[in-house]
Amino acid sequence: MTHNDSPVNGQDNPSFLDLLNQLPPVPPAPELDAKPGTGRLAWLRAAWKESWEEGGFLYQRWEEVFQARHSSWHEVANWIKAAALFGGLSLIVLMLDTAGDIASAALKGLSAVPATGGGDGSGLWGTVDHPVRVFLADQATHLSVAPAALYAFWQLTGLLGLVGGFLGNAGARIAWLLFGIGSLAMIWSAAPAGGRAAATGLAALMWALASIFALRGLTLRPIVHNHPPQYQFNPALHLHAPLPAPTPADDDLGPDNIHPLQR
Repeated sequence: MTHNDSPVNGQDNPSFLDLLNQLPPVPPAPELDAKPGTGRLAWLRAAWKESWEEGGFLYQRWEEVFQARHSSWHEVANWIKAAALFGGLSLIVLMLDTAGDIASAALKGLSAVPATGGGDGSGLWGTVDHPVRVFLADQATHLSVAPAALYAFWQLTGLLGLVGGFLGNAGARIAWLLFGIGSLAMIWSAAPAGGRAAATGLAALMWALASIFALRGLTLRPIVHNHPPQYQFNPALHLHAPLPAPTPADDDLGPDNIHPLQR
């Protein structure tokens, strides 16, 4: 089978021109009309059958797909890599677009909730939520921002801190701690004077229960790592003793001032 592209990384790049080259020749128009069973539909059927025979274009592509299950990424055919990358990028773009639409709808829904429309503060949640709404609405009168936007940002901060802290993100846990401290301060400031302590205490208990999930796995114990030393100490004693100079071979009597005893 011929290919129009040069090999890349030791692999042949299939081309659809190979499929056209393997197709049987098209009969002339008179034969298509004169002979039965030689119409264009029969020609396409024969071309399809021939491409699936051993050595055909579609047969080889199917073999590459079958072998890709047991091969590494570098051994997979290039056209399979391109198709997988294109599909993966398309899926990521689709997920990001969907996530953006969901986040936009959630923010619009939170912003549409009036900051002071949380009821009269009845119930456990109303006892905690209503003072926050009142505090934010009172502060928004001195700022160039709507009370609903402040309340939506307060809710979003708590949600991100709770979810991110559950996943173990350090920044999200810091945001969760600041969210709880700020919420307690707002409740203490805006709650009725007679039930201020009870409302703040109830909010502290609810925040502590939620912190079980937000601060999951957090410990104040110091982590001690006991690792063996990575070096080895091998004591060794090295003695350097100077050796005497060798005596010349022709001087067996020693130095010149020493002579043998003569009779």
